[in-house]
Order: sequence, then structure tokens, then C-alpha cells
Amino acid sequence: MRSFDVIVAGAGGMGTAAAAHLARRGASVLALDRFPPGHARGSSHGQTRLIRLAYFEHPDYVPLLRRARELWRVLEHDSGTPLLTECGLLSSGPADDDVIAGTLRSARKHGLTVERMPAREAMRRWPAFAIPEEWDSVFEAEAGHLAVEACVRAHAEVAVRRGATLEADHDIRGWRMEGGSVLVETSRETVATNRLVLCPGPWAADLLRLPAIPFTVLRKSLFWYPPSAGLSAADAAALPTFAFDTPRGFFYGFPALDDRGLKFAEHTGGRVVSDPQHVDRAIDAAEQATIEGWLADHLPGVGRTRTAHEVCLYTMSPDHHFVVGLHPAHPQVAVAAGFSGHGFKFASVIGEVLADLALTGTSPHDIGFLSPLRFSA
Repeated sequence: MRSFDVIVAGAGGMGTAAAAHLARRGASVLALDRFPPGHARGSSHGQTRLIRLAYFEHPDYVPLLRRARELWRVLEHDSGTPLLTECGLLSSGPADDDVIAGTLRSARKHGLTVERMPAREAMRRWPAFAIPEEWDSVFEAEAGHLAVEACVRAHAEVAVRRGATLEADHDIRGWRMEGGSVLVETSRETVATNRLVLCPGPWAADLLRLPAIPFTVLRKSLFWYPPSAGLSAADAAALPTFAFDTPRGFFYGFPALDDRGLKFAEHTGGRVVSDPQHVDRAIDAAEQATIEGWLADHLPGVGRTRTAHEVCLYTMSPDHHFVVGLHPAHPQVAVAAGFSGHGFKFASVIGEVLADLALTGTSPHDIGFLSPLRFSA
């Protein structure tokens, strides 16, 4: 039976980051997954992910985000790959909604630089957008986007270069304690380890063994559309990232990065998935109509000839915050799950946190608000 200091179960965005940090510290590491790094069957694909600091979801995420940005730059240096593009983020919506008010609250608490502006000023600076006059906008210049597949592959490459073993084609069937070791059973073998790091993504409900936390998996669609006569290719490429909190839902998008054009998605909504291994990846006509209705209202210069479509998965915790910490019943096991559609930007720092937990049982990062224990009551 093979044996390692640490096994990482799940080698997606979080798992490859954990493997890289563990290998940097000299641990013998085995990272296992069904699919190779950068695959399109989970939650870490689809060209881009937003990255921002003024976090409306909760101010306590901001220190983690500051460290995450530092670590993405370190990964760029170590891998020789550009990963993080600062093009800014324009958030728009009613002044008293969670997005605008929460962004400003985080900015005030942590001394972040953001610009608040009325709709007319936002449209003067970015004429492509149509924003209701009664809305407010907030612009964060340091925000931007991450090249999501490249980030996963970069963490995987750094992990392997530092001595980690990454293996695909493992269907991870479960784990158990035996003596002082953790045994991980896959479709190919059983492997022993001193410490287990679980990054199961949409397979969290089966692998984490945390019955107090009912995870829900949602199917989410990503759409790409080209600029039309009302928006030049150069202007489409020069836009910031953007997020609009509207009566239809919460929508976000990215500037045009290649010939697919601009990317759009709805953060709200989504279809419940019962089996993450078998997901309907066909285009949902109702979802496409919703996106195109939002485009008609807020980005009229974008064409209506869809150029690309992908499906990814959100693994939702009950309160939509992450679940990161030691397993309540097994301190040899660290868990990272339930990233609820807003977690990828944190992958670099979550990898560091998981390495801390696996090797020392604690982390200097403040992750108490993400603890699995918050659901025990």
C-alpha cells in the first residue's frame, strides 16, 4: 500500500492550490481526482473568474482576499504564466441593496479605495452600459479577473515541480480511520496517509461525512456574445468587469478577451443537480432568454448571436459561506467545500490555509467564521 504525508482528495481549484502549498513545505503529497487539472466537469473552468477586495458578502473575507492577491502574483512568478488582470469592477444596483451597501461597508471597514458614483457618471465613463437613473454604482479599480483554467494548471505544475504526485482517473469512493492513519479508497487502490485534505467540490455531500451540513449543487450556465455595431471590438475589450443587481437577478460579466466576445452569467438562480457526474450541459432556452433580456436592458451594444456556452457547478452551503477547517470528528482531516459560487478567487489562500491545517492543525489566517462547527447547533 502506498503511503504519503498528505493526500489531497479533489484536484480542482482548491485541491491543486493545497497540493502546491504542501509540496512547497516539503511534505510528500498525493493529489487525486477523476479528471486532469483544468477540466470542465466541476466548478473551476469557463475562461475567467472575478477577483475583488471590497467584498459585499462579508467584510471578514477581505483579509483573506488581500493574501489571495499576493499569492496569485507569487504563482504568476513561479509558473511564468499571467493569471490576474486588473481591469476594474463596476457594480451597479439600488443604493440600499446588498451589493452596493455591502461593498461600501467592506471598503470603509478595511480602508479600501472605491469610487461611488451616480448612474449618469458611470454611463459617461463607460457608454456601453445602460443603468437606471435611480441606481448607484461603485467602481473598484484594483479588481479584475483570473484566468481560471490557467490558475488550476499553474498550481498543478508548481505542485509537481516541488515533488507532489498528481493522478487522475481515481474515483474516490471514501475514507476511513485505521489506527493513526487515514485510508483513502479509490476505484484503483487504497492509499494511506497521516493527513487528509478534502476538496471535493460538488461531491462534498458524499465525501465530507458532515451530516449537519446539507450541501446543494446548482447547475449554472455561462454565455458568450460578440460586440455588435453599437460596441466596437476595442471598446468591448477595454470594459471593466461588471456586476448588476437587478429585479431579474444578479448578473455579472467580463470584457471581450478573444473571438468569443464578452462573457455573461447569472449568479442567482440555477437548477438543482442530483448527480454531479451526470449533468445536463445542453443550452437551456429559458436561461439564454434571461441573459439576453438582461443584455437588452443594460448592454444594448452586445450582439445576440451566441458564440459559446458552458456549464459549471456551484456547491452551496446553507448560509452561502465557505466551509473550511478541521473535520469536527477527525482532526487529521481538513475540509474545504461549499464555495457557493464565489470561492475561486480565494483558491490561492485556501491552499495555504489547508497546508497550515494539515501540517500544524491550525492557521494564522482568521477562518473562524468559515468553520464547519457553525452548523453543529
